[in-house]
Amino acid sequence: MIQLDGVTKWYGPTLAVDGVSFTVKVGDVVGFLGPNGAGKSTVLKMVSTWLPPSAGRIAVGGHDVEKEPLAVRRVLGYLPEHNALYDGMKVAALLRFVGRMRGLGGARLAERTAWVVEKCGLDAVMGKRIHQCSKGYRQRIGLAASLIHDPPVIVLDEPTHGFDPVQVVAFRSFIRELREGRTILFSSHVLAEVTAVSDRILVINEGRILADAPVAELTARASAAGGSLEDLLLDIVRASGGKPAEVKP
Repeated sequence: MIQLDGVTKWYGPTLAVDGVSFTVKVGDVVGFLGPNGAGKSTVLKMVSTWLPPSAGRIAVGGHDVEKEPLAVRRVLGYLPEHNALYDGMKVAALLRFVGRMRGLGGARLAERTAWVVEKCGLDAVMGKRIHQCSKGYRQRIGLAASLIHDPPVIVLDEPTHGFDPVQVVAFRSFIRELREGRTILFSSHVLAEVTAVSDRILVINEGRILADAPVAELTARASAAGGSLEDLLLDIVRASGGKPAEVKP
């Protein structure tokens, strides 16, 4: 699971994350929703051990991100917002390299490589160099690399960035398939993406969690108020004193 308790992050004099607390349990798919600059990526970078928190505590799979960063990385599959890949490598070589870095070898490496290639739809580009691949394929390659070691905790930052509509639909189905026995947290600023696959929504703006509730509960609240879910989320932001979030429908 993922657990944050009072997590704060300062960049010099700028407060980027302000006392964030939440838990994502095994079997949960939680959508992290907010406008650009709300603090989503900073939270996910702290969860993945890329950045240390300025205050508070984060545990992933029972491991403290500051005290046991290597243990966290072993159980975590992380796709960052800016998907850094080795452009000169062929796709097959990259997946083999990442798998070996993750401790896989022999039949297990072959098995996991075949699985991610099938699930991420990479057959057509396995012999290509990464710089020859489209933006959508590059995103799928990064997703495959993040999942090759079969992690129990998955953190995805804007995972559908660069996907075409068909790929977006396939991604939604894939996430539903992955959920059993895993903990999944993914960020987006697109409301439809979050509501399509999430059990629960976390709304963040200006570094603060403004809402943490099941999708069904938020939808019922919006319906009772005679508005849409998007209207409800914008009202939550306005009531907090923050700027209205430009959340895309």
